Amino acid sequence: MTSKRLLSIFAVLIVIWLIVPTLVIIPMSFNEAPSFNFPPKGFSTRWYENFFTDPNWLKSLFASLQVAVLTMLVATSVGVLASLGLSKVKFRGKGLMEGYFLLPLIVPGIVLAVGLYSLFLRLNLLGTLPGFVLAHTIVAMPLVITNVMASLQGLDPRLEQASASLGGGRVRTFFSITLPLIAPGVTAGALFAFVTSFDEVILSLFIQSPNLQTLPVKIFNSVTQTNDPTVAAVAVVTMFTSVIVMLVAQFATRKRKRPVA
Repeated sequence: MTSKRLLSIFAVLIVIWLIVPTLVIIPMSFNEAPSFNFPPKGFSTRWYENFFTDPNWLKSLFASLQVAVLTMLVATSVGVLASLGLSKVKFRGKGLMEGYFLLPLIVPGIVLAVGLYSLFLRLNLLGTLPGFVLAHTIVAMPLVITNVMASLQGLDPRLEQASASLGGGRVRTFFSITLPLIAPGVTAGALFAFVTSFDEVILSLFIQSPNLQTLPVKIFNSVTQTNDPTVAAVAVVTMFTSVIVMLVAQFATRKRKRPVA
């Protein structure tokens, strides 16, 4: 019992150690002084007002949302198709193919960014919306595949066989039987893809242009080039957006784990 308590206390301390630096940004965003002082001197919402009224910040926010939504749609569509192929088709080298799809989670982001920069430079995709969506899809799709594959493993193949025996084609069976049953996994994967794209900064730094900068890139440039406390307010908004989406994804994952009647 004592060892369990010590382990629990140790786990709580680790969680606090990880969370506290993130929470410090919240009071800093309400600092009245135009600086990053902590503890803050006075209370003010001027930096939030500046964020929601500054055209440059809003342009970056809209760019991030646009890229994240498109990435979510593309990564989810391709990821579901890839998961279906990997789960239903048996071939030599299947394990190697599964590992290949998960490579973006293993390869360091800077290595991937340099490679995509060289490729996009030749294809004239730097600083373009398709380029951003393609780059973010590469890092987001493994999360979709992981969640959808987990859902497919709990799918009873007899349900699809029953649909086929009743005259249902492959497409109709997929949309009527398979997709509703794996919907929680698809939803979780889509939300993870959205958050991954919305928070992605390394790839975005390499493929950005003056005409298209996502919010994380804008935050990075503001921190390194200026001393604008608006960054603190933007960081809080971004953090809570990501947390809310992740909580929804966790709810979908828990729902996925319920046994199918």
